[in-house]
Amino acid sequence: MTRSDDHTSIRVEDDGKLLAEADVQQTDDPGVVRSALHVEAGHLPVGTGTRLVDAVLESPAVEGAERLVASMPISDSEMLGRLRERTDELGTRAAGATKIVETRLEK
Repeated sequence: MTRSDDHTSIRVEDDGKLLAEADVQQTDDPGVVRSALHVEAGHLPVGTGTRLVDAVLESPAVEGAERLVASMPISDSEMLGRLRERTDELGTRAAGATKIVETRLEK
């Protein structure tokens, strides 16, 4: 994980191979963080999306935030399912090939 004051990069790797990554950024609204989640193309181990969502939610960059606005591939159901399990009041909308997810974080 790489971090600057307002930006954190999270990577999920297996034997040095990148499987998934996310960028997490603070916003002008102190209670809201944004994240762009991406999984690599091709066959990935089961649970890769779940691992990425868990890493984002457990990141210090998300600590203390009340809301998360995340973008992810529109067809990815694993990441969306994990966010549903771990957060409250989840809403989604399509934006081209991307799904925008807004959720309230559990305290």
